[in-house]
Amino acid sequence: MQVTRLFRDLTHDQRNTFLACFLGWSLDALDFFLLTFVFSAVGQEFGKTVPEVAFASMLTLMFRPLGALLFGLLGDRFGRRIPLMIDIIFYSAIELLTAFAPNFTVFLILRALFGIGMGGEWGLGASLLMETLPANARGLFSGILQQGYAFGFLLAAIVYWLVFPHFGWRGLFIAGAMPALLVLFIRMKVPESPVWKRRESGGGRTTLPFREMIRRHWRLLGYAILLMTAFNCMSHGTQDLYPTFLQKQWALDVVQVRNVTIIYSLGAICGGTILGAVSQTWGRRRSIIVAAAVGIVLIPGWIFSPNLGMLILGGFCMQFMVQGAWGVVPVHLNELSPPEIRGTFPGFAYQLGNLVAAPIAVIEAKLAEQFSTATGSAGYAMSLGLVTLIVFILLIFLTALGREARGIEF
Repeated sequence: MQVTRLFRDLTHDQRNTFLACFLGWSLDALDFFLLTFVFSAVGQEFGKTVPEVAFASMLTLMFRPLGALLFGLLGDRFGRRIPLMIDIIFYSAIELLTAFAPNFTVFLILRALFGIGMGGEWGLGASLLMETLPANARGLFSGILQQGYAFGFLLAAIVYWLVFPHFGWRGLFIAGAMPALLVLFIRMKVPESPVWKRRESGGGRTTLPFREMIRRHWRLLGYAILLMTAFNCMSHGTQDLYPTFLQKQWALDVVQVRNVTIIYSLGAICGGTILGAVSQTWGRRRSIIVAAAVGIVLIPGWIFSPNLGMLILGGFCMQFMVQGAWGVVPVHLNELSPPEIRGTFPGFAYQLGNLVAAPIAVIEAKLAEQFSTATGSAGYAMSLGLVTLIVFILLIFLTALGREARGIEF
C-alpha cells in the first residue's frame, strides 16, 4: 500500500521530526481550544457575555502573526529547531499563567501573549517537516501534520470532560500547560532541517531582511494572506462557536458536547489525512476546491439537522471537508514559498490570514443575536450556516486564482 510504503521509507530522523512537529501543533491547538469550551463559564466568573469572552479568542488570533514573524525570522537566521523549542516553552508558561488570571483584563493580556507563542509554532514546525521529508511524501504528511490541529481539538474535548466538572475552567488551563513540556524531550531528538543546513553551509546569503522580503515578494504574500484569511474563516467559523451552539441551541450537557466534538474531530483527522494524500495526485488546488464545494452541500445537514444523530453525522462530514482542505495547506504554502524565507513566509502568511479572520467568532455570536429562535434565544444555526456558505465560496474563488507548485524540489 502507498501509505504504508511512505511510512516505511522514512528514516529514523524523519520519523522523529514528523512526531515532534505533529505533537507540537497538537498541543498548541489543545491550549487554544480549551477556551472555546468555557466561554460561558469564564463569562460568569468575570461578569462578561459570551461575545465579550469570545473576544479573548479573537485576541489570540490577532497576535499570532507577530509570533509567526518573530519566530520565523529566528528560524531563517538560526535554524528551525532551537527557535521551535523556545516557542514551546513560551506558550506553555503563558497557558499556565492564564489559570491564575485575577481579572478579565489580565486574562485578555495573557491570551494575547499566548497568541504570540501559538503563531510561532506552526510556521517553524511545517517548514522543518516539509524540508526534511522526501518530495513524494509531502502531501500525506502535510495532511497528517495539519490534523494535529483537529487532534488538539479532540484532546481539548477530552480534557474538558475530565477536568472541567471537577476543577472548573482554571483547572483546564493548568492541565493545558503540562503536555507541551513533554515535547521538549522529542525536540531534543530531532535534527536541524537539512535544507537549511545546506543553504547555510553554502556560504551565500541565506536570509532576507523583513523589508526586502516584502519588497521582493509582496504580490505572492498578498495572495497567500487572502487565501489564508478564507481558510481561517472556514476553520474557526465552523469550530470556535460550535460547542456554544450545542450547549445553547441544542441544550447538550458536558458529556454530550464531548461526544459530538470527539466524533467530528475524528472526521477532521480522517479528512485531512486522506485529502492531503490525494493532493499528491490531484494537485493542491483541485483538492482544496473539491473539499470546499462538497462542504457547501453539507451545510444543511451540519447545522439544521432535525435530530441529534443526523447532526452528529453532518458534523463529521463537514469537518472531514473543512480539515480535508486544510490538510493541503502546509505543503501548498511551503511549495509556494521562496526558499530563502521558508521559515518565515508560510507561517507569517498563515497568521496574517488569522489576523484578518480573527473577528469571525465574535461576528457569528453577534449575528446569532439577530437571528433569535422561537424561544427567544440566539440563533446560532442560522449565523453559522450563513457565514460558512460565504466563506466556502470565497475559498473556491481564491484557490482557483493561485498557481500549482506540487512536488517542486526544495
